[in-house]
Amino acid sequence: MRSVIILFVSTIFALSCSATRYKITPYLADSVSNTGIAVVVCPGGSYSWLDMKTEGVGVAEWLQSQGINAFVLRYHVANVTAYCFGYRVLGLGNHYPKMLTDVENALQQVYSMADSLHIDKNCIGVMGFSAGGHLTMMSFTHNRTPYKPHFLCPMYPVVTFSDSRYVHKRSRRGALGVWGQWKEQMRDSLSIERHITPDCPPVFLVNCVDDPVVKYQNSELLDSALTANGVPHKYIQYKTGGHGFGASETKGTAECRQWKKEFLQWISNLNQ
Repeated sequence: MRSVIILFVSTIFALSCSATRYKITPYLADSVSNTGIAVVVCPGGSYSWLDMKTEGVGVAEWLQSQGINAFVLRYHVANVTAYCFGYRVLGLGNHYPKMLTDVENALQQVYSMADSLHIDKNCIGVMGFSAGGHLTMMSFTHNRTPYKPHFLCPMYPVVTFSDSRYVHKRSRRGALGVWGQWKEQMRDSLSIERHITPDCPPVFLVNCVDDPVVKYQNSELLDSALTANGVPHKYIQYKTGGHGFGASETKGTAECRQWKKEFLQWISNLNQ
């Protein structure tokens, strides 16, 4: 029995400690269609795993097809054991600020490669989905480096960590850990709606009212904070589409899939 317990604990420890590590993968536009725009893509997954297929590679390939250079960010997360067990076993796993450091490093790398890749340093932004949308906003609101994004695109984002009515508890636990999630100061410090400032870059924000995962009021809190601070932004709230559709042509609904056309128009106007 003792050997079984040791094996179980060792397995959980290994899974927790093998959580996703930092990596960026480029999807570069060809020389003919290259717009000079670059986007760091942050997949979602409740800060516990990463939806690399739909919200990572799928998004990057679509951006690439539109002449936009994409860089998919594989950032530190707590891992699927935390997602499934909520750290109830050992309390292990990555947590804040590791994912913030990752997106800061990604921006620095893109800036450093900009000239050689024919990227306009004034057209580098971040796009993220769900928890990746939270990280997208943190790439500016909590950024500790000179490498700031010039635009932000949070898609059906997690926003608040402090408002108990709307908080996505799994993402908060994934970001802060089993103990940090109970600390009021930490919850407040990572509640995006409390950290918007007038110098925030333009924001493209999308969500759906029928989202069954992250309550739509998260985006409304962000929209209100952006408006209060005079930040240029476009907020599109669809009635249908749910959650996790990324840039897919099959997930979500025909209504929410219009976001791609809206984004291309928005980014085109932004860079004129």
